[in-house]
Amino acid sequence: MIGILLITHEDLGESLIRCATHVLGNNQPQLIPINVSIQDDPEQVVNKARGFIKEIDSGNGVLILSDIYGATPSNIACKLIVPGKVDCISGVNLPMLVRALTYREKPLSNVIEKVLSGGKDSVMHIQMEPSNATSSS
Repeated sequence: MIGILLITHEDLGESLIRCATHVLGNNQPQLIPINVSIQDDPEQVVNKARGFIKEIDSGNGVLILSDIYGATPSNIACKLIVPGKVDCISGVNLPMLVRALTYREKPLSNVIEKVLSGGKDSVMHIQMEPSNATSSS
């Protein structure tokens, strides 16, 4: 099973985990959030994250999900990458996390593929259906 570490601003990771738990209906093992605030020393967070990676890696790898590319959580995540063992995706949203949790029994490269497609496929412009437009007048 792939371990999943969320490194995000404030409590975004915790919120995403609560929502994913609601969607999937059960608590997930090997899933840890790290909240990064303005007061945190990034190097201390890197060290904390390394400990969590060891804790959640069962030998199949760890996927780190961060929020905004180029921001502190993402920069921290970049320092943790070990090709083929610890990988990172930025721009995390709920569909991406649900995909990661759903496919985490697959190899890390497959999980990354599913997470990226889940993120892309879940962003869409929702428009009013023509039948709703005439009935609202």
